[in-house]
Amino acid sequence: MKVNKLRKLVPALLLLTALCACGPKEEPAASSAPPEEPSVSTLAPVEPDPEPEPQLPYVNPLTGEGCATDIGKNRPVAIMLNNLKKALPQLGVSQADIIYEAVAEGGITRMLGVFQSVEGVGEIGSVRSARDYYVSLAYGHDAIFLHAGGSPQAYDAIQDWGVTALDCVNGPYEGTLFWRDADRRKNMGKEHSVLTSGETIQELLPTYKRVTLEQKEGYTCPMTFLGEEETATGTPAKGVEVTFSSYKTGVFTYDSASGLYKVEEYGAPYVDGNTGEQVAVKNVVVLFTDVSAIKGDSSGRMSVRTTGTGEGILFCDGVQQPITWSKKNHSSPLEYTDANGQPVKFGVGHTYVNIVSGASAVTVQEA
Repeated sequence: MKVNKLRKLVPALLLLTALCACGPKEEPAASSAPPEEPSVSTLAPVEPDPEPEPQLPYVNPLTGEGCATDIGKNRPVAIMLNNLKKALPQLGVSQADIIYEAVAEGGITRMLGVFQSVEGVGEIGSVRSARDYYVSLAYGHDAIFLHAGGSPQAYDAIQDWGVTALDCVNGPYEGTLFWRDADRRKNMGKEHSVLTSGETIQELLPTYKRVTLEQKEGYTCPMTFLGEEETATGTPAKGVEVTFSSYKTGVFTYDSASGLYKVEEYGAPYVDGNTGEQVAVKNVVVLFTDVSAIKGDSSGRMSVRTTGTGEGILFCDGVQQPITWSKKNHSSPLEYTDANGQPVKFGVGHTYVNIVSGASAVTVQEA
């Protein structure tokens, strides 16, 4: 009897359990902690590589610098520059690709500024009279030579060699290609007042029928330059003094920050009056040659040999190296070779060439 009751009870219990299981489910207890935020990287954003500077398609043959137009086919302009202390500051000299300096009469010096292009140069001067050795240097560049007067030897050289020369004093160019600055004329004297400008030269040269603007066929500038990853080799030379006379000593001090030699003369920075800044150049060259007074010249003018061969020193990147210079004839360019007879490689930039009589004129600061 009890067994029968139990058999009846079991199905009932099973049914009750099933009904409980099908009842509504409880929601899980809400968590008190906020949901985790997705992790954010703390790394700085990656900067894209800078765009390489566009390489200019042409090269200035006197400096090795890139340029946007093919100025290498043009004849450079070579301008005689006054370097008398009372006539300073000079104008436009910081933009000359090459400056040549040599002694003139009385211990003073003159300079020849050579510009492959005068675009954007501004005023240039003061312009002074020519000497035959400067005519030779200009002729070696196949340059258009600008001057204001000259020695008898200079005028003979211009005529005998067929140099393209434009003269402020004995020519029809005063008041056009050249002019006399009123302030300089008043404060420095008439002979120190002649100026020209890059804009004027660019405007007027094409109008002169006797002036050819492109370099003569077959002319090549022999200067070569260091590559981007190259630096000059040699022994340390942080500075050099070049004594032309008791009146003039040039000082060139290497600035490692800029890689240039800052120029001084007359005990002060050599300043371009157009910019008010000290002139600085990449290369300083000293050439040794024969310098002597011209016999019978009442003005004490000098003879400076510019042809043949001679020794010299190149200062670049804070070091010095011995070089040999050569110039076959007056129409030939100066060429430079190293101790192995190979063409000298200049630093890319402007060059200052000092022409003196011997090594005794040079004092090198090695450290």
